[in-house]
Order: sequence, then structure tokens, then C-alpha cells
Amino acid sequence: MAKSSAKKAREKLAREGKRNPELNRSIFALADMRQRKTKTKAEKWNQQKHKRSLSFSSDDGLFFCPFFEVI
Repeated sequence: MAKSSAKKAREKLAREGKRNPELNRSIFALADMRQRKTKTKAEKWNQQKHKRSLSFSSDDGLFFCPFFEVI
């Protein structure tokens, strides 16, 4: 792959003993600062973790049990 003219200029400055402009870049220049749009595997697992404990079968329904007081 061919070198860009900017990269050639940076290498020339480095050869001449001048400061390389690549060293002026911040630590965030190479970091991926974009927000994630989709959830990670761990986030999906944590989201489903508490939903699994609920049971929607017909056997586990709510029921009414009145308490009668005998006099």
C-alpha cells in the first residue's frame, strides 16, 4: 500500500531530528470512543437473568383463600 504525503512528511521530520507530530496525539486518538449500539453478551445475560425466575405456567397462579372465623 502506498504512503500518503502526510506520512512521508512526518517520516522526513523524524529523519531530520525534529519532533514527530504523531507524538502530539492524545491517548484518545487511537481509542474507540463511539457508544455501543448493541448490548454485549454479558449485558444480554444480565437482562435475561431475572426474567428466567418467573414462571408463567398455569400451575403457578395466584389464588384467593378466604379465612373464616368460627364463633
